[in-house]
Amino acid sequence: MSTPGALLLCRAEPESVAPVAPLLREPMLLAPAGEEWSVLVPEGTPWAQNEEPVDRVLTGWASALAVGAPWPVLALWWDGDRAGFTLASGFRRPVGYIWLRNGTPVGEDEAMHTFAARLGLDPVLDMEALDALTKPDPDADAPARLAGLLAVLTHAGVALPDGLAPGEPADRLRAAVRAHPGAHPVERAGWRETVRAELDAVDVGRFTPWFPWSGTPQARALHLAQLTAGVPATVWGLRRRSPGWLIAGAVLLAHGTLGLAFDVTRPRD
Repeated sequence: MSTPGALLLCRAEPESVAPVAPLLREPMLLAPAGEEWSVLVPEGTPWAQNEEPVDRVLTGWASALAVGAPWPVLALWWDGDRAGFTLASGFRRPVGYIWLRNGTPVGEDEAMHTFAARLGLDPVLDMEALDALTKPDPDADAPARLAGLLAVLTHAGVALPDGLAPGEPADRLRAAVRAHPGAHPVERAGWRETVRAELDAVDVGRFTPWFPWSGTPQARALHLAQLTAGVPATVWGLRRRSPGWLIAGAVLLAHGTLGLAFDVTRPRD
C-alpha cells in the first residue's frame, strides 16, 4: 500500500452508470461488479497531480455521482498511510470510515451503522461483521479491513472483477479492469447529452415528479436545493484547491441551473 489507489462502486448496472459517469470529467474505466453493481476505475491519478489527498478527491467524485443519479456510490481509497471508504447517496451527508496503515480503526462506530442502513444490509449478521472491522486486530492491516468490508458487501451482490483488490496501485487496477471482458472506457459527452442520457437512465415512473419537465413543486424545490448546495461546495473546493469538491459543486450548480431554466422556458398549458 505504498502508492494511492481508488475504486468507485455504483449500485446500478453499467448501462445506467455509463451516461452519468462523464459528469466527473475524468477518464474512467467501467465494468460490471456483481448483481446490480458496477465499478469505475480512474484512468488517471488527479490526487497526485494536484497534491490533493485521495480521500478528498474520491469523496467529491462520489458526492457528484450520487446527486446526479438515484443510486448510492461507494468510494474505496487507500494511500501510504491510511485506507477507508465513503458512501454517498443523494443529498444526504456522506458517511465513511478510516483505518490507519496497520489496520487501527480511527472512525466512528455509528458510521458503520449508518452505512449498513443506507445499503439495506442485514442489521444482525452483516452488522456483526461490520462491527468487527471497528475493533483492534493486530493481524488485519488497512487493505485487509477493506477486503473485509467487500466480503460483507457480497451479501448485497458486490463481486469485483479479478485483480481489483484494495491496496493495489492505480496502474495494476487499470490493467486488471482492462482484462475484464465487460469493461470499457467511459466516453466523454457534452453537458446537454450527458443530462439527457442521465434522465433516460432513471426509473421514470418513480422519479417523474422530480424531473425538470414535470413543472412540479418537487422539481423546483430540488433545483433550488441543488443551487443552494452547489455554491458552498464550489467555494470549499476553490479554497482547498480540491478537484473532487469542485466537480461536485459544478454538477450541483449545472443541475440546478438547467432545471430552473427548463422550468422557466417550458411551454405552459
